Amino acid sequence: MQDGHSAAAEDISTLAVIGLGYIGLPTAAMFASTGLNTIGVDVSQRAVDAVNSGKAHIEEGNLDELVEHCVRSGLLRAVMEPVAADAFVIAVPTPVGHDEARTPDVTYIQRAGAALAPLLKKGDLIILESTSPVGTTGMLAELLAHARPDLRFPQHAGAESDVCLAYCPERIIPGRMLQELVENDRIIGGMTPRCAERAAMLYKRFVRGVCHLTTDRTAEMVKLTENSFRDVNIAFANELSMICQDQGIDVWKVIEFANRHPRVSILRPGAGVGGHCIAVDPWFIVASAPERSRIIRTAREVNDAKPHYVVAQVEAALADQPDATIALLGLTYKPDVDDFRESPSLEIATLLSGKLGGRVVCSDPFSDAMPPAEIEARQLRFVDTAVALESAEIIVVLVPHSAFMSHPRPQGKIVIDPVGFWV
Repeated sequence: MQDGHSAAAEDISTLAVIGLGYIGLPTAAMFASTGLNTIGVDVSQRAVDAVNSGKAHIEEGNLDELVEHCVRSGLLRAVMEPVAADAFVIAVPTPVGHDEARTPDVTYIQRAGAALAPLLKKGDLIILESTSPVGTTGMLAELLAHARPDLRFPQHAGAESDVCLAYCPERIIPGRMLQELVENDRIIGGMTPRCAERAAMLYKRFVRGVCHLTTDRTAEMVKLTENSFRDVNIAFANELSMICQDQGIDVWKVIEFANRHPRVSILRPGAGVGGHCIAVDPWFIVASAPERSRIIRTAREVNDAKPHYVVAQVEAALADQPDATIALLGLTYKPDVDDFRESPSLEIATLLSGKLGGRVVCSDPFSDAMPPAEIEARQLRFVDTAVALESAEIIVVLVPHSAFMSHPRPQGKIVIDPVGFWV
């Protein structure tokens, strides 16, 4: 016979996923593929229409096929306003401000909570997946408690709460999302042990990795720690690359030889750090402990400065060829994905296009994923890779897309290669 907690978790027959972006859509499709009636919610009419037509509005492996299968089977549909369900997964953006303190912005989470509050009933489960500052799950619980005084929430009622809340951060990367959703361990942070257990029961519908149960605040810090650790290590590589460049030393050889030490593993430098995780999450820790987070802050500043160093390299090359055309290869934030969020390469392209206008040409196999209005606002000019390589005197490789591999290193031209593509 099942205990009450397990039975309650298995009673979930309808799930609503709030936010159908790079995390929300794959998550919704994966839950639907297990036979769970899943409703995706997004403010974008384009995203909603795409899902309801059986298509993914983002480029991600076999996601298109999975969405089509789930929609055809009647297990996945999309709407623009939240609807009642037994469980809710919140996967909305959590950006940082552009002020000096880079203050975290949890407005989207607050809006999601306000929209869900009228729909809640006894027995519901709410899981926050958005990367968030420590304490955000508790903040959401207080918001809901204020909006629904007729229901008991974990921060006040403990194990006797009517609604369970948990924090479960995503740990997947573009290009391998569906695989990693299934295989990776999950950190399940409940506001109470019962909340964690119920959330884990839900994720175990498709997760083959281990579900590690802990508190919501610990899970929030785990996610921030993972990405801050990666950011610090990338910053070391980027700083090393600038030092070597200034001293006329081949950084790729330095890294190759240093990594032959049994306890050294230096990462590859690049044009900076992009994406919505590593380029953003460390600021959440800095904002919560500005006096303690000196290394984390410095790493962010190093990585944020790398695009400007690359721009300076281009300007130095222009000193010898002041009328040269510059070709920029790759503008997404990482190879072989259509994601331009926080992309250092896009920042470089925007800066150079603003200064040099039509003398800058760009090539990226995923340029169609960028809205035309943004292309115009950034003054970008996209051309075919072969055209870019032929027409430009200065070639800058910013993202090592697989699509570029068929092109040999140009001869007789200035090549700036911060990613080591043609090393």
